[in-house]
Amino acid sequence: MSGLLDRRLLLVTGKGGVGKSTVAAALALRLASAGLRTLLCEVNADGRLGRLLGHPEVGADVMAVEPNLSMVDLQPDASMREYVLSKIRLERVYRAVFENRMVKYFLRFVPALAETVMLGKVMWHLRQWPDAPGGFDRIVLDLPATGHALTLLGVPHGLIATLPSGPMSTEAGWMYDLLTDPVMTSAILVSLPEDLPVNETLELAQALRTRLKVRVGAVVLNQSVASRFGAADRAALAGRPGLGALVEAYEEDAQRTEESVERLHAIDAPLVQLPRLVAPELGRGELVSLGDALAEALR
Repeated sequence: MSGLLDRRLLLVTGKGGVGKSTVAAALALRLASAGLRTLLCEVNADGRLGRLLGHPEVGADVMAVEPNLSMVDLQPDASMREYVLSKIRLERVYRAVFENRMVKYFLRFVPALAETVMLGKVMWHLRQWPDAPGGFDRIVLDLPATGHALTLLGVPHGLIATLPSGPMSTEAGWMYDLLTDPVMTSAILVSLPEDLPVNETLELAQALRTRLKVRVGAVVLNQSVASRFGAADRAALAGRPGLGALVEAYEEDAQRTEESVERLHAIDAPLVQLPRLVAPELGRGELVSLGDALAEALR
């Protein structure tokens, strides 16, 4: 696989409910099946991706779940503990200070602290050489919905702009450099063929590029519907009770897909259409199919 999937960090986001977690899981499966050691990250999500992939729920520690695929659920408290111990290396000091009830209370009011330590954990893995202990060839980050995703990704830029030089500013600097490196990192924006998700995707692309300087590598239009019935077909079916209405509804969905595609072409990035799947529930077979379609379109 080449092109976008050569980037080591893939940021998957979009409006809530558009299927971004499905896209993230499908991508991670495809990368792992290609022999790339892949880390799939979710953010404080109670192990949703683990269940989606048919594995036990994962926690705050990186867990290998199958060949070439590891997972982690980024959680503020656990990420803070890992970050502090990476600096002071004395657990008794950590417990004495950071598990103190009053200290924990005041830390809740430090701006963007939770976002900083969670993003820092992802960026630490990205900073490692792939063949180093704890290193990965690819990292897929299933970000929260648009607003929270922009807050999380904007943390390094905000810290650099507001803090004087010092340890935190230095930490923010290398994280910002990795996030904005177009060779290292790309965002994948997920949308649906509906007005609100498309509007939000257009705004998100603008914010990532102009405000955060993060490269938009692709746009995924999930649940796309292709037109199948011409005017003659629709006229012939119109008189059949129930069937004509179903055909009309289907073609309306196809029309919305065409309109959404036209609007999303305003984003200077490859546009991938994933089909609407009809299944009792989304399973591993469907995820593998979607991953193959993504890899084919983004190679």
